[in-house]
Amino acid sequence: MDLRNVAIIAHVDHGKTTLVDGLLKQSKTFRENEAAFTQTLIMDSNDQERERGITILSKNTAVKYGDTKINIIDTPGHADFGGEVERILNMADGAILVIDAQEGPMPQTKFVLKKALDLGLKPIVIINKIDKANSRIEEVISKTNDLFLDLATDSEQLDFPIYYAIGRDGKAWQDMPENSDEVADLTPVFDAILNHVPAPDVERDEPFQMLVTSLDRDSFQGKHVIGRIKRGSIKPGTTIVLMKKDGTTEQSRIDKVYVSQGLKKIEVEEAHAGEIVSLTGIKNAGIGETIADVNNPEVLPIIDIEEPTLKMSVGANTSPFAGKEGQFVTSRQILERIEKELETNVSLKMEMGDEGDYILSGRGELHLSVFIENLRREGFELQVGKPHVITKEIDGKTNEPIEELTIDVATEHVGAVTSEVGRRKGNLLSQDENADGTTRLTFEISTRGLLGLRNQLLTLSRGTATLNSMFLRYQPIGAPIPKLRNGALIASESGKAVAYGLNNTQARGTVFINPQVQVYTGMIVGLNARDGDLEINVCKEKKLTNVRAASSDDAINLTPPTILSLEQSLDFLEDDEFLEVTPKNLRLRKRLLNATARVRAKK
Repeated sequence: MDLRNVAIIAHVDHGKTTLVDGLLKQSKTFRENEAAFTQTLIMDSNDQERERGITILSKNTAVKYGDTKINIIDTPGHADFGGEVERILNMADGAILVIDAQEGPMPQTKFVLKKALDLGLKPIVIINKIDKANSRIEEVISKTNDLFLDLATDSEQLDFPIYYAIGRDGKAWQDMPENSDEVADLTPVFDAILNHVPAPDVERDEPFQMLVTSLDRDSFQGKHVIGRIKRGSIKPGTTIVLMKKDGTTEQSRIDKVYVSQGLKKIEVEEAHAGEIVSLTGIKNAGIGETIADVNNPEVLPIIDIEEPTLKMSVGANTSPFAGKEGQFVTSRQILERIEKELETNVSLKMEMGDEGDYILSGRGELHLSVFIENLRREGFELQVGKPHVITKEIDGKTNEPIEELTIDVATEHVGAVTSEVGRRKGNLLSQDENADGTTRLTFEISTRGLLGLRNQLLTLSRGTATLNSMFLRYQPIGAPIPKLRNGALIASESGKAVAYGLNNTQARGTVFINPQVQVYTGMIVGLNARDGDLEINVCKEKKLTNVRAASSDDAINLTPPTILSLEQSLDFLEDDEFLEVTPKNLRLRKRLLNATARVRAKK
C-alpha cells in the first residue's frame, strides 16, 4: 500500500486540530454512529488540552484515502512544548502549515516552520478561517512568503502550494473561493498530501533500524515504544538490540507490533520501513535511542533538543495543612512520579536541590505549570518555589535567554502595555495596526522580564491582551529588573477567615480568599496596596460589646476576592515564598511562617 507521513503544524489556536478532526471524519475513519463522529477536538483527548484549548502532547493518527494510507501527526503549537515538536517532526516527510486568515504568521508559526524546514520537510500552506470578518488573506500570504524567505534552507522550499480552508466546516479549496458558503469538502487537502508530500524514502530490504521518538504505556502491555521504521521490517517475536545513549546495548524480544488506524492502534503481523509503529516488549527503551537488528547494530543520530530556560524547586508540602488533602504526600512519591515523567517529557530536566527538594527545568512557565497541574489532578500534594531563569556561561560571561514577545492588545491600552514592558527592559521592535482595531506590538525581552508579565498586562488591558513569546538566543545578562510587585498581606493568626477581618484586609489591598476559608500564620491572603509585606488578622471577629444597633453589621460589604490560577500563582511568587499545591487548593505562603524568623532572616 502507498504511504504518506505528514505533520500538521501551526501557532496555537490557528485550527490545526480542528482540521485533523475534519480529515478523520471525511475519510470515514469513524462510523456515523460512533461517539467520535459528533465530537469536536477529537485529537485533544487530555483533560488539560480540552480545558486550555491547546495541544500539549503530539498525537499520531492514520486515515485511508483511496489506496494510500496517510499517517497524520498533530503537533503542539506552543513553544513551551517544542521538545515534542522537534522529535515528532522526525517521523514526517511533509508538513501542513495552518495559518489563521486574520492573525497571519505568529511567533509559534515561525518556530514550528523553522523546525520543519531544517528537517527538509515538504511544506503545504493552508490559510484557515477564511470566513472571518476581519480576514486579510492577501496580506497574510505576503507575510507567509516573507517568513519562508527568512527560514528556507534551500530554494526548493520557496515553491510551496497554498490552499484555503474553513476547518471548522470541513471545507477547503485550491483557489480562493468567491463564496465560502458554497458546497465543498477537504478533498483538496487529501490531494495536496498525495501530490506534494513524498512517499518515505526507505530501504525495505536492509536490516531493521528505528529511532525511539516517543513512549506511551498502558496497564496491559506496559511500555509502548513509538517511532518510524528507518529501514527493514519488524515482526512480533523478533529479537532486537537496544542501543542506549550511554553506549551500552541490551537485547529484547518484540512482543507485539501496532500501527495506527484512525485513533486506534491495531495489531499487525509485520510492519515495513516508512511506517510509524508502536512496539511492546522493550522495557528499558528511552527517547532518542536506537532499536536495531541483532546482526547489524548501527546507531542513528540522536535528536537534538533545545535546552530548558526556566527552573523551579518542587518538594513535599511543609505547611501546617500538610497531608490533609492529598493522596501522595511524601518526597519519595513525588520523586518517583518525576522520574516517570522524565522518560517521556524530553524537554524536562531534574536535579537534586540543596534542601532535599527537586529542581525541575523546563522550556517555560506553561511547560512547567502543565506538569504541576497534572500532579495535582493525580492526587499529589507539594510545594513549589518561584521560577528562575537558567543562565549560561559563555566565554567567561553570564548569559541569559532572550525572547521575541508579540502582544496583541486593544489600541487604547498600547501606552500602558509599552510602559510596563519598558519597565522590564524590553525593547520595542515594531508596532502594527491589526484589521480588527487592535495593535500588534513586537518586543525583544529577557526571560527574566517575562516572569509575571502576563498577569500584569491582563490587568492593565482589562483582560484583552494576548501574549506569545519565542526563544531567540542567549546574550550577556542585562541590568537588574526592579521589583515589580507590591508586598503581600500575610495572615498573622491561624483559624477561619471571617467577614469582619476580611473587611479590614480589603481596605489594605487586594484579597485572595473568601470568608470561612481556613488559614494559617504566614499564609498569604492578599496583595498589599503598598511596597512592604503587612501582617493582618483575617480571623478577627467584631467584639460584641461594640454593637450599638441591630443594623450596624450591615455595613460590611466585601468585594469578591481575586482567585489566582496556577500560572498566576507562580507569577506572583517572590524568592521568600512558596506555592502550596494540593488536589483541592492552591495556597500562597511565606517560606518562613513565623514573623520573627522572617525579620531575623532579613538582617
